Amino acid sequence: MSFVAWRRMNALEDAPLVITDRQRQVVELIAAGCSNAEIGLRLGISPRTAKAHADALRQKLGVARRRQIPVAYRAKTGRDPLPEVLGPVSSAPGN
Repeated sequence: MSFVAWRRMNALEDAPLVITDRQRQVVELIAAGCSNAEIGLRLGISPRTAKAHADALRQKLGVARRRQIPVAYRAKTGRDPLPEVLGPVSSAPGN
């Protein structure tokens, strides 16, 4: 690897993670187990656009698979996307 390529790679690793509000919504829905078609229906976008968001997130988060997105998001931001989707957990009656 050349020095220039190494420098670019390190610069990308040092760059702050920028996730748009829409991408955050996609992360949350992926964490909830939604398909691209389901994400599209919930957000009013096409499944192809949902896939494009997932692809951009995979690249930003440095993961190879879609299912790794929520874990990488949590590791890089410290935020758990799943509880945001599900809302607050209420205790069962009698607890």
